[in-house]
Amino acid sequence: MGVISNGTTLLDAGALDSGVATGAMTLLSTVTASSSATVSFTSGINSTYKEYQVHYSDVHPATDNVNFLVNFRDGSSAFDATKTSSSFASYQNEAGNSTGLNYEGSFDSEQTTNAQPLNAGGGVGGDADESTSGILCLYDPSSTTFVKHFLSDTTFYNNSDYTIRSFIAGYCNTTAAIDGIQFSMSSGNIDAGTFKLYGIK
Repeated sequence: MGVISNGTTLLDAGALDSGVATGAMTLLSTVTASSSATVSFTSGINSTYKEYQVHYSDVHPATDNVNFLVNFRDGSSAFDATKTSSSFASYQNEAGNSTGLNYEGSFDSEQTTNAQPLNAGGGVGGDADESTSGILCLYDPSSTTFVKHFLSDTTFYNNSDYTIRSFIAGYCNTTAAIDGIQFSMSSGNIDAGTFKLYGIK
């Protein structure tokens, strides 16, 4: 059994373990999209966990060249929390002759209630083999003291045959609790995709 010193006393690591977060993931909900206008998580986001993650896989738009969007609910019935964010992306095309890493200011949010695009760098392709996957993290959504930080790491098959990795970071500028998350496309339905909500211990 290990022993840890804090400089003045020796602590039994076994006793210390009981009070330390382990980082375990708990699956709270799964939604499978099928020609869905929106995919929403409207329960399970509360003070139980300090971090929540949504893992989205093989999200296919019904329409070509669209934005994959997220928005947050802050206690009302609408998904319209005010957001500020910053975006950048890395990309490479299938031919291997076009690569880059860019700040993508046109995908930023600036104190807006509009939905946040998660596909910085270009539109998500709608061909049969094109889709997007990634992770959205939301931190301490039940705090009534601080703004609510979020970030996403998304990869997608662009409509112009690029692979793009998109990074978004921002905050919901409210001290009200965030109690819902909603995904959509900028045009048309979410044709298919799996969305899993996790609580992070």
